[in-house]
Amino acid sequence: MTISTPPLRKAARAVVLDDEERILLLRYDENGGFWATPGGSLEDGEDHATAVLRELREELGIDEEAVELGAQLAERSKDHLVGGREVRQVEKYFLTRTPAASVDPAGATQPDNIREHRWWTLADLRTTTDTVYPLGLADLVTEVLEHGAPVRPVVLAE
Repeated sequence: MTISTPPLRKAARAVVLDDEERILLLRYDENGGFWATPGGSLEDGEDHATAVLRELREELGIDEEAVELGAQLAERSKDHLVGGREVRQVEKYFLTRTPAASVDPAGATQPDNIREHRWWTLADLRTTTDTVYPLGLADLVTEVLEHGAPVRPVVLAE
């Protein structure tokens, strides 16, 4: 019996903080509904940092001039369906900072299935009963705000 591994899908995601240290999350309806950080798969020849900036522009209309791109904070691997096909997605999460006013959904070129965006406080994140990805996001952001970016990216649970 041969066990096949799903094809690899590299992705870049942004942990976006505004001037008030709030976290930007996007709401999707699929899989029972959930909130997640902005981001998506890398295009051919693209590195993770470039993909983060492109995804913020495509999904939220954020001009890259308004983004301060920081260190890679974390990584997560997860098998899931994309377009009806199972993939092994390996996501790298980068700290990004931008003013809340730079978010311009009307300027988004590829809003995908995003239902809404919202800025969350750490207290909101810790007390919500909604599903939020990645798991452990509140702890990760707390660590970054208290101690700065980790020396090595944290490995997040699926």
